[in-house]
Amino acid sequence: MGEAQDLQLQKMELNEAKETFSLEQNSFKDQIMNGSIMTNKKRIYYIKVAIYAALVLVGQSSATLLGRLYYEKGGKSKWMATVVQLAGFPILLPYYFFILSSKKLTTNNNIIVDPNQSSTYMLAFVYVSIGLISALICYLYSLGLMYLPVSTFTLIGSSQLGFNALFSYFLNSLKFTPFIINSLVLLTISSSLLMFQSESSNSTNVSKKMYSIGFICTLVASAGYGLILSLTQLAFKKVVKRQNFKSVMDMIIYQQMVATCITLVGLFASGEWNGIKNEMEDYELGKASYVLDLTFIAITWQVFSIGCVGLIFEVSSLFSNAISVLGMPIVPILAVVFFQDKMHGIKAISMVLAVWGFISYVYQQYLDENDVITETRNTPHISKHSSTLEEGN
Repeated sequence: MGEAQDLQLQKMELNEAKETFSLEQNSFKDQIMNGSIMTNKKRIYYIKVAIYAALVLVGQSSATLLGRLYYEKGGKSKWMATVVQLAGFPILLPYYFFILSSKKLTTNNNIIVDPNQSSTYMLAFVYVSIGLISALICYLYSLGLMYLPVSTFTLIGSSQLGFNALFSYFLNSLKFTPFIINSLVLLTISSSLLMFQSESSNSTNVSKKMYSIGFICTLVASAGYGLILSLTQLAFKKVVKRQNFKSVMDMIIYQQMVATCITLVGLFASGEWNGIKNEMEDYELGKASYVLDLTFIAITWQVFSIGCVGLIFEVSSLFSNAISVLGMPIVPILAVVFFQDKMHGIKAISMVLAVWGFISYVYQQYLDENDVITETRNTPHISKHSSTLEEGN
């Protein structure tokens, strides 16, 4: 009788051991599976960031050089140069409607309504407000590009990172670390140095007065662009409240639709529309090149817009601006090759300081990323969007 009880106890202990081993094995498999999923998500995230960054660099560099080519070869209309920065959004409409139709097909039977989603009127207010500011900024950029060499224009434009950081401090709770402060100081000095550039180094052959106007317009436009990026990040968090590519397309298309309407009104009201035909005929490279130049300006600015807004909700507005500044050394070098811009000592120093400022900012991003990785290991449920610059700042 005692032997039977001992045998029964041994069987029960063996079954418990098997169950414990099975649970541990399943737990181990779940950990491996979760780790694999997190790795894939992280890989996809970095791929998306890399694609958006490439779009920003290629779009910005190409659009700036083509914009200067328009003026170099006989273009004179400031409003036309402004319109083409914004009017390219219709080329995105086929893809936009494809996204909408795909979403309806896949979610028609499983629609989830977000109770915290903002009203249509609030979204419309965001799009119209940002569109108004965008129209003004694009016009100021057109004036700056008309009166300044491409290299000078681009170096002054790098100050937008500093303005963006300032606005992000008030609007998006950005924390100023020593590396970010160092970056902003260097970028400010980099732009300020160009104020002391001699008139003889100005390859656009404009008067000192026109050069000053171009400088001021570009600086104000850079400040406005920094404001738009901060406002866009704030809008994604407080109003849009969605993180998908459709929300990016909405932000681009609707605000550019508003901005395009405003600039078209300016084009007709200013009377510059009447001179477009003569401008096309007098264009040094011919009528076909005139049309192609304006067309590719419109396309490349849309490429830039997609990359820029994509980086805003994937990382932050400041990071999006930093990537834009990363393209800063590319344009002056190409301008020296294609437009014979003069790279004098002041410009060279300005470029070095701007690059140094960018590197300082990137290093701060690296430190923030390490902090996020450490926190994620300690608390596995932390989202990838809980970065210091985007959420915790």
